Amino acid sequence: METSMFIHPSLAFLAFALVVPFLPNWLWSNKGIRGALALIAPLVALYSIMTMVPGKYLGVEYLDQALFVSRVDKLSIVFGQVFAVIATIGAIYGMHVEDRGHFVCGSLYVAGGFGCVFANDLLTVFLFWELMSIGSTFLIWQARTEESVGAGFRYFLYHTVGGLFLLAGLLLKYKATGNFAFVGVDPAEAHLYDWLIMIGFCVNAAVVPLHAWLPDAYPRASIAGAVYMCAFTTKTAVYVLARGFAGWEVLAIAGTFMAVYGVLYACMENNARRILSYHIVSQVGYMVAGIGIGTAMTLNGAVAHAYAHILYKGLLFMGTGAILYSVGTVKLDKLGGLAYKLPWVMVLYMVAALSISGMPLFNGFISKTMTIAGAAEHHRTFLALGMEIAAVGTFISVGIKLPYFAFWGGKKEYVGEVKPVPWNMYVGMTICALLCIAQGVYPEMLYHYLPMPVEEHAFVPWTVVKVINSGLLLGFSGLAFYFTRKIITPHAKLNLDFDILYRLIGRVTMRVVCWPISKVDDIWTEVYRTVGLRALVGMGDRTSWFDKKGIDTVVDGSAYTVRNIGRVGAKAQTANLQDYLAWAAVLGLGIFALVWYFG
Repeated sequence: METSMFIHPSLAFLAFALVVPFLPNWLWSNKGIRGALALIAPLVALYSIMTMVPGKYLGVEYLDQALFVSRVDKLSIVFGQVFAVIATIGAIYGMHVEDRGHFVCGSLYVAGGFGCVFANDLLTVFLFWELMSIGSTFLIWQARTEESVGAGFRYFLYHTVGGLFLLAGLLLKYKATGNFAFVGVDPAEAHLYDWLIMIGFCVNAAVVPLHAWLPDAYPRASIAGAVYMCAFTTKTAVYVLARGFAGWEVLAIAGTFMAVYGVLYACMENNARRILSYHIVSQVGYMVAGIGIGTAMTLNGAVAHAYAHILYKGLLFMGTGAILYSVGTVKLDKLGGLAYKLPWVMVLYMVAALSISGMPLFNGFISKTMTIAGAAEHHRTFLALGMEIAAVGTFISVGIKLPYFAFWGGKKEYVGEVKPVPWNMYVGMTICALLCIAQGVYPEMLYHYLPMPVEEHAFVPWTVVKVINSGLLLGFSGLAFYFTRKIITPHAKLNLDFDILYRLIGRVTMRVVCWPISKVDDIWTEVYRTVGLRALVGMGDRTSWFDKKGIDTVVDGSAYTVRNIGRVGAKAQTANLQDYLAWAAVLGLGIFALVWYFG
């Protein structure tokens, strides 16, 4: 179905990105006006999504294909809705930022995310996929630090490789099938191009070991930019995996491994934003596992957890961003005692911490338990057990360790300078916290939009058994932290995990490439020293001789002649009228004699 009334959510963001550089300074410098302008695009997108009718829109003809830029169904609507919500919150949170680059890059990034979610074909996915990569790279660079520059280049390199896998897969698919259709793939009938496309998606999903870009780049992004980054890249990848690769066993195993792996490294980290970055790997693991298991309940669980994760992870990054803005660091070994300096930041952060930990009354409880229960009902005991273990590590690292060492840490009060946090940052965090609580108390707010019809019975999170199990799990996690609190005390060091391997590959590659080049350069240097340098010296000598004998002789001789003539002329000028008359008479007689003689 096509209609001219359809408004693509990306359009408002693209328009805003084009307009921002040309707004006059007197208008842009006003925080209220700047914030109001930044809110237009996400509110337009939210209105568009809430009024959409399922169907296909914006058809174009390309390569003999009838391509549709937009496909609207329940799966795309639920992802589009949460994208619009977090974009609105992110615009409020970043309202105080004056750098135009933040708004341009953020708008392009968000537009790319919406474009991927509503794309009907793989070619459209690829175009918006690359737009996301460019926008997010510049958001990292918006931090304007030496570390962010290097992290941005590495980030872009990873996503370029992922984009190449995606491009290779869609081109091979087009050659084999003659179309760019983006539909679900049966793993039993998968071809090479399907695997290439899935690998490209897995790079953005931060599937281990393709994840190293995430904990490297996200902590170095700008404070406001990180709120967008934690929401769009990995969740867009979750969407495309759910759309095209549900039921793939490799994803079920990889997702469970991600869930456990991420929390293990988060427990060792010192930088608060790196802890949260590793937990993105872990929490996305639940979603990837749910997609891989492929039942209606686990797919709904993956979608519900993606929705909830965007809200509470955005709130977590906003909370740590407020700390970074206020005190200039998020390294836990340098924090402590901030509960008395930033009490509302602490309260709002704890809402998100309890949400990600799966505490009843918060949205993580109604989403995470769905995926675990779906795995158990499908008799995937080891996968369910792995996700339960990851839940323990989540509460230990994000729910207890991070806030303890940041806000208390055995210190009565933080002794460093504490800048006041802008009011708009508090407003953004408060909206996000209220949504986390509202969904936890009233799950139907979220369940109403889930895309899959249930197989046998609807999932009900609020049962005595589930609440008791959650309480026991969290209680055990708290006890485990108490006994290991001295072991997991933050230390000022950087854990590289798989990045060690990638850096080793980079160094080896550089040596392999540079060694022959350096040898050729050494030979050329010697040849130049023995032959070329002598030739240049000889040419210099000949040029010098020509300059002295030729050019200098002509130029200097002309100068001497002019000078002598000038001296004679000076002597002739006696300022005596009788002398001038005599010279005139002599000159006249001379001319007369010449004319008479030759005439």
